[in-house]
Amino acid sequence: MDSDTVEETYEEVRSTKTVRRSIKIEEDDKGVDSEDETSSKTKTTTMTTPAKLYGKDLSEYDEIDVEELLAKLSPEEINILAKEVDPDDSFLPPSQRCSYDCEKEPTGPLNRKQLIEHINKQALETPDQPELKPYVAGTIRGKKWIPPPIPIKEQEAGEQIAIDMGDEYEQALSEATQEEIIDLAAILGFHSMMNQDQYHASLLNKGQPVGMGWDGITKASKQKLFPAEPPNNTDPDETIKQVQNDDPKLIDLNWNNIKNISDEKFESLFEALKENTHLETLNLVNVGLSDRHSNKLADALELNHTIRVLNVETNFISPAGIVRLVKALLKTKSMEEFRGTNQRSSVLGNKIEMEITNLVEKNPTLLRLGLHLEYNDARHRIATHLQRNVDTIRKDLTLRLRFRFFNHRKTPLIN
Repeated sequence: MDSDTVEETYEEVRSTKTVRRSIKIEEDDKGVDSEDETSSKTKTTTMTTPAKLYGKDLSEYDEIDVEELLAKLSPEEINILAKEVDPDDSFLPPSQRCSYDCEKEPTGPLNRKQLIEHINKQALETPDQPELKPYVAGTIRGKKWIPPPIPIKEQEAGEQIAIDMGDEYEQALSEATQEEIIDLAAILGFHSMMNQDQYHASLLNKGQPVGMGWDGITKASKQKLFPAEPPNNTDPDETIKQVQNDDPKLIDLNWNNIKNISDEKFESLFEALKENTHLETLNLVNVGLSDRHSNKLADALELNHTIRVLNVETNFISPAGIVRLVKALLKTKSMEEFRGTNQRSSVLGNKIEMEITNLVEKNPTLLRLGLHLEYNDARHRIATHLQRNVDTIRKDLTLRLRFRFFNHRKTPLIN
C-alpha cells in the first residue's frame, strides 16, 4: 500500500476533563514503496480554556451586585452562609469565628462556684479507663528509641579537626591545675566555662574558693550593701539668686532629688535662665516637673545660649512636653546633651518618636540624647546624626589646632 499516514492530535484542556481528539489522514503517494519508506508525523496542539465557576467565566461575576444577592436570601440561608466562616480570619471577633451556635435557652443565671463543683464531682465519679497493660515501676513499655549511628564521613571529619599546639603547650595544659585553667579561661574570655565566683577570683588574682572547681556547685553570693546616697543639700533659694545675679562661679546647678519645690521657685529659676550667661549644666532629676514647668523651661532655653547639658529624667513630663523641649534646642544652638528618660509615659509612640527624630536631625550641635526609643528606625537615624555631629566637631577642632600651631610657628621670636 503506497501511502503516508499523518496523525494530528489536538488536545483540549478544560477545567474538569481533558479531551483528546486524533485525526488520521491518509495520503497516497504514487512512486514510493510503503515497505521502503514510511513517514509518520505527529502534531500536538494544546488549547487552554479559562477556569469556570458553575459553567460561567469568572469575569462574568465581576458585575454582579453582592448586596442585591444578599437581599434575595431568606433568613435561613443567611444563617447558613454566616456559619461558613474562616476560623483564622483576624478581622472577625473570636465570638464570630466559631460555626457552633447553641440554640438552647439558658436554664438560669450562671453560678460559677456551682459549675466548678459540678465539674469536680463529675471528674471524681467518672471511673478511669483500665489500662491494657498494668504499670510496673522500672519496666520499659514499648520500643525504646535508640539513636542511629553517626555516619562514617562525619566521624572522619570530626577526627580530622585537631589543633596542633606543639609539645610545649600540650605538656603545659596537661600538667595545669583546675585553678590555672580557670584563670586561662578568664583571660581568653570563655565566661561560659566558669561561674561568677571563679571569674571574679581570676580577675582579682585570688585563689579559687573551696569547692568551686569545674564540678563545684555555684552558691548564691551575698548581697553587697552600699550606703545610701546623701541628701542633696543644695539651697534652691540661694542658687536662684546666683542665677539671677549671673554669678560666674555657678556653672553647674544640681537640684536632683530635692522634694517639695514650689511652682514659684521653678518660675523664678526659669525666668532667671533667660538672661544668664554662665550656667552650663542644669540637672533637674526627680523634682516633680510637669508639662506646665516644661513649657516654661522650653521658653527659657530658647533665649539661653550657654547651657550645654540638660537632665530632666524621672519626672512627670508627657511625650508632648518632651517634644517641646527638643524643639527648643533648635534655637539655642549650644545644647550638647539632653536626657529625659523615665517620664510619666514610658512609651512615646511612633508619631512622637518620628517627630523627635526629625527635630534631632535638624540640630547641628546635639551630641548625646538620653531618650528610650522603641522603634529601630528612629534609633538608627538619631544615632547616625549624632555621630555625624561628633565627627564634624572633631574635624573643626583639629582644623583649629592646626591653624593655631602654624600661626605660632610663623610668629617671629622677639629677643
